[in-house]
Amino acid sequence: MATRGIVLGLVVPLMVWVSRSAGVDFRFASYIDNNMVLQKEPAGAVIWGFGLPGATVMVTVYHDQQTVMKKVTRVRELSHVWMVVLDPMKPGGPFELMAEQNLAKMNHTLRIHDVLFGDVWLCSGQSNMQMNVSQIYNATKEMSNITNYQSVRIFSVSLAQAEQELEDLAGIGLPWSKPSSENSDHGNLQNMSAVCWLFGRYLYDSLQYPIGLIASSWGGTPIEAWSSERSLKTCGIRQQGVLLLDSVTGPSKPSVLWNAMIHPLNNMTLKGVIWYQGESNMNYNLDLYNCTFPALIEDWRQTFHYGSQKQTERFFPFGFVQLSSYLPQNSSEDGFPKIRWHQTADFGYAPNAKMPKTFMAVTMDLGDRHSPLGSIHPRDKQTVAYRLHLGARAVAYGEKNLIFQGPLPKKMEVLFSKRLLNLTYQQQIQVQRLDKQIFEISCCGDHQCKWLPAPMDTFSNWTLVLNISSCPGPLAALRYAWTTWPCEYKQCPLYHPTSTLPAPPFVVFLTN
Repeated sequence: MATRGIVLGLVVPLMVWVSRSAGVDFRFASYIDNNMVLQKEPAGAVIWGFGLPGATVMVTVYHDQQTVMKKVTRVRELSHVWMVVLDPMKPGGPFELMAEQNLAKMNHTLRIHDVLFGDVWLCSGQSNMQMNVSQIYNATKEMSNITNYQSVRIFSVSLAQAEQELEDLAGIGLPWSKPSSENSDHGNLQNMSAVCWLFGRYLYDSLQYPIGLIASSWGGTPIEAWSSERSLKTCGIRQQGVLLLDSVTGPSKPSVLWNAMIHPLNNMTLKGVIWYQGESNMNYNLDLYNCTFPALIEDWRQTFHYGSQKQTERFFPFGFVQLSSYLPQNSSEDGFPKIRWHQTADFGYAPNAKMPKTFMAVTMDLGDRHSPLGSIHPRDKQTVAYRLHLGARAVAYGEKNLIFQGPLPKKMEVLFSKRLLNLTYQQQIQVQRLDKQIFEISCCGDHQCKWLPAPMDTFSNWTLVLNISSCPGPLAALRYAWTTWPCEYKQCPLYHPTSTLPAPPFVVFLTN
C-alpha cells in the first residue's frame, strides 16, 4: 500500500515545544498562545496552565486596552495546574490575555495577544487528514487565496506517542498562526492539513466569524492508536504490541496517540471534531470498526466535556469522511466496502441511532488513479471539505432545508412477475448513467447464495428500477457500490440533482 510513502512525505520538521517556564514555575498550557482562537458563546473558553502550588492566579481579558473581565483561581497542590472558565464571549477580536501569579512576594506575568473568539474545530485521523495544502489539486491557488481568511487561525500538534495519558502536549508542529503562503514556520499552509484548512475556510465563508483549526493526525495509523483504553475495552480490545501490516505504517499500539496527541487537548473548549481515518483498519480489526468508531466518538465527547468543565457540549458535533476509492494490490476486495459501512455503525448514513449528531462526507466518487501519493490518497480535498462543511452547517449549526447527504432508498418492492426490483428514494435522484454492475443482488438456490449484478433499468425523479432476471430464485440482499473502486471521478450513477452529493453505498437484507 502507498501509505508508507505519504507518511514519510508528510512529516514536517517539528518545532518541538520547550516549556516557556524553563526556570519559571508559571506558564500557560502549551497550546495557549498568540494568534489563537478561543471558543465563543454560548460556551465559556477554558484558560489553564501550570504554576506554584497554592499561588493565586488572576486572568484578565483586554480589548483596546480596556478590561473586559477578570477571573481568579488558585494553583492546585498536587497537579500544579490552574484553570479558569471565561465568561461566554461574542465572536470577534482581537483581545489580549494576561495571567498573573502571586505567591508571597513572588509575582510573574504572562501575556498573549491577537486572540480571537469564534468556533474551534479539532481535525484528526491518518494520512488523508495529514495531507498538506501543497499536495492537493490547485495547491498554488489555494496557498495564495488567503487574504480574506486571516481570521481562520491554524495550529498543528507534532507527532508524538506516549504510554500514559499526557496532561500537556509533548510538542507543537505549527504554533497558532494566521495562514501564510510564505516559506516560514508561522502559518505556512504547507505544514497544515488540507482538509482541515479547507473545511475551516468553507465554514468561514458561511459564518463570517473567526474559526480556529487544530490538526492532530498521523499517517498509517489504526483507530486503536487514537482510542483510549476505556473505549477499546468496550469493544473487547486489550493492549497489544506493534502491528506488522502494510496498511499500518504509523504507530499502532493501542492508545499511544490518544495519550500524546488528543488527551492533552481535553481541557480545551471545542465546537466540534472532524475525522478522516479507516484505511489502516482494512486488514486489522475490520469487523470491530462498527464498535470502535462509535466508541471513540462517545469517549472523546465525554472526555472533552468534563475536561473543559462541561463547556464543550456533551454531544458535540462529530463529522467524518467515508473512505474514497482505492486500487487494491494485495488486500481484500471486501475491506474498503466493509469499512465504509462500519464507519456508519452499519446504518449507511449519519446521523443515526448509534452515532447521534454526526455527519458524513461520502467520497467514493473521488478516486484518483494518478495521484503521485498513491490512489489511496486522492488529491481533490476541496470536494471532501465542501461536503463535510455541508454536514457541519446542517448538524452543528442547525441550518434548515440544507441537503447534506446523498439519496438512499426508503422503500423496495420486488415485482416477481417481471423480475424487477423497484427502489423508491427519500430524495430526488439524478441518474447520470445506467450502470450494469454497481447494484448487486444476493441470489439464493441449492442452499447457497451468490452476488449477481442487477442492472439499472428505468428511472424517474424518485424511483429506480433494477433488472433481477439473472436470479431465478429468492433474493436475500441488495447492495450498492460494494467495491473498492465503485466508479470513476465524479461518475457514480446516482446523485442528488441540486447538491450533486453522491448516493452512499449500502447493503440491505430483503424479505420475500
